[in-house]
Amino acid sequence: MSHQGGTQANIGVVGLAVMGSNLARNLASREGNTVAIYNRSPQKTRDLVDEHPEAGFVASESIEDFAASLSKPRTALIMVKAGAGTDAVIDQLVAVFEPGDIIVDGGNALFTDTIRREKAIRETGINFVGAGISGGEEGALLGPSIMPGGSAESWETLGPILRSIAAVAEGEPCVTHVGTDGAGHFVKMIHNGIEYADMQLIAEAYDLIRRGTGKSPAEIAEVFAAWNKGELESYLIEITAEVLRQVDAKTGRPLVDVIVDEAGAKGTGAWTVQTALDLGIPVSGIAEAVFARSLSSKPAQRKAASDLPGPSESWQVTDADAFIEDVRLALYASKIIAYSQGFDEIVAGAEEYDWDIKKGAIAKIWRGGCIIRAQFLNRITEAYDADPRLVALVTAPYFRDAVTKAQAAWRRVVTAAAQAGIPSPAFSSSLAYYDGLRADRLPAALVQGQRDFFGAHTYKRIDGPGAFHTLWSGDRSEIEAVDTH
Repeated sequence: MSHQGGTQANIGVVGLAVMGSNLARNLASREGNTVAIYNRSPQKTRDLVDEHPEAGFVASESIEDFAASLSKPRTALIMVKAGAGTDAVIDQLVAVFEPGDIIVDGGNALFTDTIRREKAIRETGINFVGAGISGGEEGALLGPSIMPGGSAESWETLGPILRSIAAVAEGEPCVTHVGTDGAGHFVKMIHNGIEYADMQLIAEAYDLIRRGTGKSPAEIAEVFAAWNKGELESYLIEITAEVLRQVDAKTGRPLVDVIVDEAGAKGTGAWTVQTALDLGIPVSGIAEAVFARSLSSKPAQRKAASDLPGPSESWQVTDADAFIEDVRLALYASKIIAYSQGFDEIVAGAEEYDWDIKKGAIAKIWRGGCIIRAQFLNRITEAYDADPRLVALVTAPYFRDAVTKAQAAWRRVVTAAAQAGIPSPAFSSSLAYYDGLRADRLPAALVQGQRDFFGAHTYKRIDGPGAFHTLWSGDRSEIEAVDTH
């Protein structure tokens, strides 16, 4: 099966687990592509060739043969587990590639690893591109949303190949050159962070409707199916209805009732929050979604706390339809906050790492193929087209109107959840952020006073420039301090 001259491939895939093999099949199905494949265990390569003879794969059992099977400039897409495995494959490819060739990491790498790798590999003259790929197994096969970083030079070769396999939304392929080095993986990380918030908000909406109205999962599935015909139309709302409709074959109960209520996480959600902390960007809705998964995965603590006191009266809504509409509006408003916070982090990351990221273009490539694809992404593109220097997405006219329409319902839902003892961390933190953002004065003034008292951190005054310190342990007079900022 080793490559002996003959067919030259214009793109190669290394790593043939589900995502890698589906992307290889997707590439092979597009006109103009011939796909080379290589996997550490040759059996996987053989199986893929045998199962899909129509793909015309050029298969190799050694990395040297794989490199020889590629036309120049060689382009290889790595689809292996993030971390040490990625570094090992990169080292193998660097050894057999030449200046001008392109190595693309399509895994969920941490963007700082991508920055490090790109810098090291640039020394060899080889182009390294970190590309975020979203859409799961189905997206990989039928058309994902792709977020490549890397150099402008590598984009010239890579652009047409990636455009050929990307999802198409309203006639446009869902791929754009995000920016240099780690920009692509950074934006994919934010995508996943927003996805965490979106999923948690939907789960809270379901929980509130179920507890408040007593509707069954199958009945709530119809609610979500109806929502999917309006402004909430999105992939996650669509699949929520599917999950809630599913009946467990073994017990005859709704599947959602036999799934253990402990949610796992892979890392990108936590990375989004950790990076936001480093950048000083509040992404509270995303953070609460990550923490909600952490809390769900602590069964011993939850069991120990299960008899802690809650509200004394049971809770049932009087008007189910009105309550469901309130929840819909609260979900939409909270979702807007999640995106607004996510885009704030993109802006801050671009500034910190010197990336020229077009925010409207990012919203556009998320319209198809990816997990957070949603109708309202067009509104985000329009908002940034109208004002590229928009300071907060939630202040753009469309989103301001949407939140104005939703805010009374949002407050009713958060209040009802608190009074009924139903956890709604993403709903309530999103509302708290919104109120913090629009407050004319925040209690941060008191925090600054406290910091000055115990640590002489100084404070500024509202009536003039300069930094000041009160002699708290002395006569309490105020002195002008040297501003350390």
